[in-house]
Amino acid sequence: MSTPRTTAAAPAPVGRSAHRVATRALGWLRRHCELGTLPPGTTSDMADPDNIYKPLGETALAASLVLREGLASAQEERTARELLDFAWWELRGGDMLYERQLRYMMMVDPLELYAHFVRAGYRHRRLEALLDHLGGLVTMDAVEQVPNRRLAVANAARLTGLARETDWKRLTDATWLGNTPEPWVIDWMTAYCVTHTVFHITDWGARPGDLPPHLEEYLQLWLPVWLDIWREVQEWDLVTELLIVGSCLREPYADPVLWEELASVQHEDGLMPRDGKEVEGDAAQRFRDHHHPTVVAAVAGTLALSRAAQR
Repeated sequence: MSTPRTTAAAPAPVGRSAHRVATRALGWLRRHCELGTLPPGTTSDMADPDNIYKPLGETALAASLVLREGLASAQEERTARELLDFAWWELRGGDMLYERQLRYMMMVDPLELYAHFVRAGYRHRRLEALLDHLGGLVTMDAVEQVPNRRLAVANAARLTGLARETDWKRLTDATWLGNTPEPWVIDWMTAYCVTHTVFHITDWGARPGDLPPHLEEYLQLWLPVWLDIWREVQEWDLVTELLIVGSCLREPYADPVLWEELASVQHEDGLMPRDGKEVEGDAAQRFRDHHHPTVVAAVAGTLALSRAAQR
């Protein structure tokens, strides 16, 4: 990623730290991606998709955002494209997503994963035709999901270009964040729901203006408090997700001290630890335990740089 322009909203230390975090995380993902290959014989019948193919979608998300933001160096762009090609290959060029959607029509994860590839220019016409057909069924609106997941599906459909009418206000109002509750009652899982509500409304910072003004005001007030709480207990995965929220606001929130701390917590090889516990195990175990926070670190650094450059 190229060096960002410095601004009052994102001072030089934020730019330097975000650049370091994003670049090292992206490199770690590329060097270790072979540890995330699908087990031999994997089909659309997955007993535990979160641990089998969800990491491929998360890798695709990080890489697609690097390309979308357009601030990466030529080498980093190549790395991002290699990661996307690797994940797309593992998914058999999208055929696995198509087969899973065809067999389990009410599943939404094929659409959610596919959207990350669409962002970077990959298409699967049979999957899109199937998704377009399913989108016209009553059952797709009736599928029981937690509110922030409904936003995830709506954003994925928007990215994929599916013709679906979406009442974004209704979907947003159904979330915890949409009700602007007492901020001191937030717990660990609810905090993750808050982050993903913001991610999907704004398409990972691409549409900060879509966040309702009253939610922007609420987050500007309480995001620093939540960051301080989870930084103190060293929940680095959640801290980094909350930093992404800061980059999704109309007026980005970026604390240079926190960014410096995050860069110091990251391992020299690019791995971002999930929490304050010692990182243990062989390479495969480390990949399983810390792939997600490293993806989040790549996304957070990428978006922080991008928002700095826009101001």
